Amino acid sequence: MEASNISAHAIVDPAAQVHPSARIGHFAVVGAGAIVGPDCVVGCHVVIHPGSRIGAGVRIDDGAVIGKLPMRAARSAITKAVELEPASIGDGCLVGTHAVIYAGAAIGERVLVADLATIREQVKVGAFTIVGRGVAIENKCTIGARCKLETGVYICALSEVGDDCFIAPNATFTNDNFLGRTKERFKYHKGPTLKRGARVGANATILPGKTLAEDGLAAAGSVVSKDVPARSIVLGVPARHLRRVPPEQWIENQE
Repeated sequence: MEASNISAHAIVDPAAQVHPSARIGHFAVVGAGAIVGPDCVVGCHVVIHPGSRIGAGVRIDDGAVIGKLPMRAARSAITKAVELEPASIGDGCLVGTHAVIYAGAAIGERVLVADLATIREQVKVGAFTIVGRGVAIENKCTIGARCKLETGVYICALSEVGDDCFIAPNATFTNDNFLGRTKERFKYHKGPTLKRGARVGANATILPGKTLAEDGLAAAGSVVSKDVPARSIVLGVPARHLRRVPPEQWIENQE
């Protein structure tokens, strides 16, 4: 490692593997067993927890945290004490200021995780996806490739988002029809499912266990209380069928 690439104020554990071409900023911390690949740029006050794996050409901006261990509240319904794999971040990713990526998260190549976003444990994010500013992805979720999750989106635990989906600002996913009451709820916890090319408008709410089929679209402000058929546009509270998605908007017809 060239000393000039690592700030004198950074703390790099001797058991960490930092490529000689990687740059580490002031007051950054790289834990034991962490791997930082070639041509990475790690900003000031970044914390890379032990064992975390950072691919080649990754930029991690100031104050971000990689590999954070989850906290389990005494009455948590979803978070369980389990042994987690180290966080892994694929080649060419961008991680914004004060973003937090937990242990057990696996981020594909060329993903953008914007400022203040949170990606919890046991989450997979596919290649080329955009996780916007302030987005929260709770635990045990799968996000496909080439998706766009815009500012303020909330993805609840146990959700599945397929490839090429678009979720507009402040959309909310939910997974508990019992709103935290009765033990019966534990049988039915399930987040929404978006199939390939599904789209969700700004401020829409998707209720637990509901599915938007391929190219389904929930318009802005909708409350989706029933499954949305393929290539159907729904609108309203509760959401009802409005019309079909025009062929020129089908995901298979995009360049």
